[in-house]
Amino acid sequence: MQFIQQFSFAAIAIVAVYLFVKKFTEIRRNILLGRDEDIHDNPSQRRRNVLLLAFGQKKMFKNPLVAVMHFFVYAGFIIINIEILEIIMDGILGTHRLFASPLGNVYVWLINFFEILAISVLIFCVIFLIRRNIIRIKRFASKDLNGWPRSDANYILITEIILMSLFLKMNACDTLLQARGFGHYAEHITGNFAISSLLHPLLQNFSSETLAASERICWWLHIIGIFAFANYLPYSKHLHIILAFPNAYFAKLDAQGKMQNMPEIQNEVLYAMQPELAPTGDAAQQHIKKFGAKDVFDLSWKNLMDAYSCTECGRCTDACPANITGKLLSPRTIMMKTRDRLEEVGRNINANKEFTDDNKTLLRDYISEEELRACTTCNACVEQCPVSISPLDIIIQLRRYLIMEESNAPQEWNSTFSNIENNFAPWKFSPDERDKWAVEL
Repeated sequence: MQFIQQFSFAAIAIVAVYLFVKKFTEIRRNILLGRDEDIHDNPSQRRRNVLLLAFGQKKMFKNPLVAVMHFFVYAGFIIINIEILEIIMDGILGTHRLFASPLGNVYVWLINFFEILAISVLIFCVIFLIRRNIIRIKRFASKDLNGWPRSDANYILITEIILMSLFLKMNACDTLLQARGFGHYAEHITGNFAISSLLHPLLQNFSSETLAASERICWWLHIIGIFAFANYLPYSKHLHIILAFPNAYFAKLDAQGKMQNMPEIQNEVLYAMQPELAPTGDAAQQHIKKFGAKDVFDLSWKNLMDAYSCTECGRCTDACPANITGKLLSPRTIMMKTRDRLEEVGRNINANKEFTDDNKTLLRDYISEEELRACTTCNACVEQCPVSISPLDIIIQLRRYLIMEESNAPQEWNSTFSNIENNFAPWKFSPDERDKWAVEL
């Protein structure tokens, strides 16, 4: 019987790890479909960003109460799952509480700490469910989240509540069986734990055999739940649990109002002024480059990592002045649609071994011109994002394509461009006449 349990555990673990690695490899491939972008400057500041933004969730603390709850859920869930190491070792070796004897009192302290975190995670997840589904905070009630995205958030919260409940009940059954000296549970006497011991009055009337069966069921459901959760992550907005760290590291360090210049345009001006510098032959062909972005292939790998890192929290959309005034633009939707397109491209590659043109593009099929033109480039969305995502960068790249590849802009914009080109200013006044307004002063 013990061998069957060990074999079953090993088989489940191998399948879970294989599926996780397979999907994560696909995500990595999808991200690398983007154009290259060299981001290696100032490593010390980047490490600091990982510490403050990813681990410390610095931006979340603009709303301290919610930030504290989120921090406990996030940190608590991660820390508690350190115990998975013991569960995995117990499952493979057929032992029970493998680390109890070597660690002694330290082990008891750790489990007590884990239980306090577990009850915090459970309570705060219930609060988050209430905020989403009963209070219905505006950014969670938005039509952006209709369908799967809204269900996704609820599934994750419910799963965390179940996992924490299983963890606490498992410990409660275990410590009761220790006190009764039942079977192998008596081999490691840890004493009662801080939170799970509160469940003893509800369980003490059950027989030892029933408690042992309950403890094993909770043990199995807990570890299977963790494996299932890990394999659900790559399909969920909660992939940010993993990608928040590299995304914070590779976040842009420039001032938020600074836009990236296009060397290709600067070169075009230079070649117009000094034709002898223009490349010729094969070099001229290599020089030709698409301006802006039409599809995910034209965005950088960092833009695509941003799409996979999006938490769909809606803070960006909540702060967007265009969205507040009723315009179609939603920065959260920009990120969600970019991810949807990238996932579609990934499925295309999986089916055909390489990408086969599907007559779709990110521009227009997923993101409309109206959305792009509503953006004021104020950077409010970038400032608000807790995981250093820049919806603005994607918007700018798509708008550059419209204007520079398709000459597609509203008439008002075209007039401004023409004035800048001819008069060196947005207004319809010759540079020679620009100071006439002061003549009568």
